[in-house]
Amino acid sequence: MSWQIDPAHSLIQFSVTHMMISKVRGVFENFSGNIDLDENNPKNTTLSVEIDAASINTRQSQRDDHLRSADFFNVTEFPKLIFKNTSVEVHGKNEATLNGELTIKDITNPVSLNVVYNGLSKSPWGTMSAGFSGETKINRKDWGLNWNQGLETGGILVGDEISITIELELVKQEK
Repeated sequence: MSWQIDPAHSLIQFSVTHMMISKVRGVFENFSGNIDLDENNPKNTTLSVEIDAASINTRQSQRDDHLRSADFFNVTEFPKLIFKNTSVEVHGKNEATLNGELTIKDITNPVSLNVVYNGLSKSPWGTMSAGFSGETKINRKDWGLNWNQGLETGGILVGDEISITIELELVKQEK
């Protein structure tokens, strides 16, 4: 059955170490996706998500502009981040690993997300929704996001490890 992401009730968030002492958090505000969710056999589920790279928001416009530049995402040349799953490993009634390929700046690498199924609910308007939470960590340099700056006190300005947290509410598409 086909499901679509409800962007008003979904979130793609990330965090990265800043100056080796704190975390900077951000979100991608615009994304869409289609999910063919096999409710009877979740292993057969397929998912494709497109993220608008220019929609990055860290609550600091100068940093966001730098992240959109060629030093990082180069949104003019590479406007989309794309994730497509390759398999689903079910670990229990509500937990799974979603394996897939993440493409950033035309570089594709495997990524595995730990996913929790949060349940199914019928809205007051008669639509069916399903909720999922996911998280993973990636090394930004695997996608050519290499820019950095050394600190006078030692260390670097931007950490390499990116923590990604995803909250998705999916709406069942009626035939």
